[in-house]
Amino acid sequence: MKFQRFRVLSAATAVALTVGLVGCSSQTTADNSADKASTSAATSEVKIQDKRGEVTVKTPVKSAVVTDNRAFETLSAWGVELKAAPKPIIPETVSYRTDDKVVDLGMHTEPNLEAVVAANPDVVVNGQRFTKFYDEMKKLAPNATVVDSDPKDNEPLDAYLKRFTTNLGLIFGKEKEAEQLNGEFDQAIKEAKAAYKPGDKVLAVNVSGGKIGYIAPSKGRVLGPIYDMLGLTPALEVKDASDNHKGDEISVEAIADSNPDWILVMDRDAGTSARTKPEFKPAETVIKESEALKNVKAVQEGHVLYMPADTYTNDGIQTYTEFLKELAQAFKK
Repeated sequence: MKFQRFRVLSAATAVALTVGLVGCSSQTTADNSADKASTSAATSEVKIQDKRGEVTVKTPVKSAVVTDNRAFETLSAWGVELKAAPKPIIPETVSYRTDDKVVDLGMHTEPNLEAVVAANPDVVVNGQRFTKFYDEMKKLAPNATVVDSDPKDNEPLDAYLKRFTTNLGLIFGKEKEAEQLNGEFDQAIKEAKAAYKPGDKVLAVNVSGGKIGYIAPSKGRVLGPIYDMLGLTPALEVKDASDNHKGDEISVEAIADSNPDWILVMDRDAGTSARTKPEFKPAETVIKESEALKNVKAVQEGHVLYMPADTYTNDGIQTYTEFLKELAQAFKK
């Protein structure tokens, strides 16, 4: 009986050992699969189209340096953490400006690019005011993917803003959020185009230092591309106009003579440190106090629209969407 009992116990033990070994084998296989999946996730890639062509970015991004002002509001809204950014040119309306965890790259006129080395980024989204530092970024961050975030040659503004937003979504794992922003932008364009009365004359201007500058249709800073986007009729076309950041010099008499139905205004100083100076005068005040403009149709009818105050340093897709929605409402009235 004892022998039989021993035999039974031995058999049970053998079965237990076998089950244990199988369990260990299964667990090992599961662990190996998990490790492979983890490695795969850590080394996954996305392909995007930047100004220079196709670029491959490894995801998820663990350390990001961003210099393009058009990205900050979007990334902040998505909760993306940055290692370094040029804080002096980030608007106060965006959280990165006061975030102690974000290393300051300084102004584009005198940047602290050595901070890029310390950030050891996986990706650098570089453009706009920092465009000229692309090659230096490549040298300072040799292990990072440097994305040229500027528009392609002759790329329409609406197409560019959507491409850029899509790229940011792919890089930072926010594809759905990017799709939503693009959809809202498209809808704002659609509504503004539908509300605009063809033939109404439109003039875009930039106010800086108390002076009014002319923003040329198509190529003028910020507001210029909206003419093409919405099919607006220019009230005035100036020969050899530029994309100067303060607009081109123009007399208020020339504006008055063009008698626009609508005036679109960007307040450059409101988006820079100039707003903190005693002599700062808001664009709305400059327009209202101009004797020469008092009889202009747009002024008399209240058809003067101002872009958001931080536009000069925050000209991304959200800013345009907001302004286009306001424009649509104004056109409807």
